[in-house]
Amino acid sequence: MKSFKHFNARSLDEAVARLTDYPGKASLIAGGTDLLGILKDEILPDYPQALVNLKTVPGIEFIDEDDAGLSIGALVKLSRLCRSSAVTGKYRLLARAAESVATPQIRNMGTVGGNLCQENRCWYYRYPHPMGGRILCHRKGEGPCHAVKGDNRYHAILGGKKCFAVCPSDMAVAIAALDGEIKIAGPAGERMIPVADFYHTTGNILKPNEIVTEIRVPRPPSHSMQAFLKFRLRESVDFAVVSVASAISVSKGVCEDARIVLGAVAPVPYRARAAEDAIRGKPLDESTARQAADAAVIKAKPLGMNAYKIEIAKTLVRRAILS
Repeated sequence: MKSFKHFNARSLDEAVARLTDYPGKASLIAGGTDLLGILKDEILPDYPQALVNLKTVPGIEFIDEDDAGLSIGALVKLSRLCRSSAVTGKYRLLARAAESVATPQIRNMGTVGGNLCQENRCWYYRYPHPMGGRILCHRKGEGPCHAVKGDNRYHAILGGKKCFAVCPSDMAVAIAALDGEIKIAGPAGERMIPVADFYHTTGNILKPNEIVTEIRVPRPPSHSMQAFLKFRLRESVDFAVVSVASAISVSKGVCEDARIVLGAVAPVPYRARAAEDAIRGKPLDESTARQAADAAVIKAKPLGMNAYKIEIAKTLVRRAILS
């Protein structure tokens, strides 16, 4: 790796100040499971001049529950989220999503905030510079999306515009299904945004001197059915080919309300509103589940090599509803 300055921030204000000192030229490091690979492979045209360590910042590694819901500090390890009794009960969807991430070693290092903010896994975007030169693309600010005419097996079938890389975060899909919000700290103070508004087609909305500090999830209804299903090639380690998170309120076998979110099919966590409408007010049986599964991907526009994702998404949606 190239040389860079390293700062152990002692507070959020100091971390924000360090980022501000190096506008657009500094990166945050917590678990480092994504960042270190990016630095070693030099996949980005602009190499950071400084790294700001968040592990030395107190007060952002916590799991708290009250009557309003659950609060999770951005530095909470994924492995801790899997084990927390506060999470595995009412918010079990989050625990299942966290447990599905990568390997135990990575979950012991990776943080919730890092999982939300990680870079996409598009192989054109991630092509290592030492292997003949990095590949420039629309997301890097110069060039086309090479996946459109290239190998797009794992790219978006929904919502792709100019960039067809999918959002890789399992936690984002689960948090969106539970209607969660993200707290962001910056020079102007703190702000809360729904996780659904955190992403856009070429990344997330964070400014170069802003930091994700907390995730808040409202308390779900006591009769909430929650599911997280994920299809991947190697069950123990790979990123999702397609995933589904669902939170469905049921009374006497009839759906009262639902949130169904698809992962790895779009540049953002994809809210399948048509699928939700298809089951709302209806009994959760095989027929209803199949109608909802068809509705979930009604707007899909696959590329040359990824139409197979449609059938996988339909299967996972049906299983989530009937689980």
